[in-house]
Amino acid sequence: MTGRIIETDADVAEGAAWLARRDPRLAAVLARTGPLPLRRRADGFEALLNAIVGQQISTAAAAGIWSRLGTAGALTLEGIAALDDAALLGCGLSRPKLRYIRALADSGFAFEALRGMSDAEVVAALVSLKGIGRWTAEVYAMFSLGRADVFAAGDLALQESARLAFGLDARPGERALREMAQEWSPWRAVAARALWAYYRVAKQREGVRT
Repeated sequence: MTGRIIETDADVAEGAAWLARRDPRLAAVLARTGPLPLRRRADGFEALLNAIVGQQISTAAAAGIWSRLGTAGALTLEGIAALDDAALLGCGLSRPKLRYIRALADSGFAFEALRGMSDAEVVAALVSLKGIGRWTAEVYAMFSLGRADVFAAGDLALQESARLAFGLDARPGERALREMAQEWSPWRAVAARALWAYYRVAKQREGVRT
């Protein structure tokens, strides 16, 4: 069972309304953010490449690397194969990320098969790939597969947004935030959108790339 899939702005709005009724804290967050963005992109190699590029760096740094990869024609399997390591490193990739991307390009991974899997199966399949951790897998499931009940609790911007929005003394860690998010099921991915939107309002910068 794949569960609910977010396809349209109306789906996001439905989830936001449910969350506002469920949790007064999120109702206050949504009052500050206004309508939430859809944050969907196509699935496949390019989408996972995008997620790898964004691992553990700022959104601005990731956007710069992504732009240079695009200019180099390195957003496809064929483009990656056509470039040597020096060219890819010159786009700003770290050596570990270069290894992850080479491994992904050589893996023959069947992205289409993910569409029919459960959320847990999607995450498990993705983390079996070299260099793909839970954050990357969950971001892919949320943005590229539209999974409504996935929450990337390891995301630092989500953790900081929760601290600010809920008046916490300290930023919650991944485990604490994941436990908190249980209350937002089956719309945890919309709760994440709300917290990312709140981060943008509070910090005046984006906390996530789509």
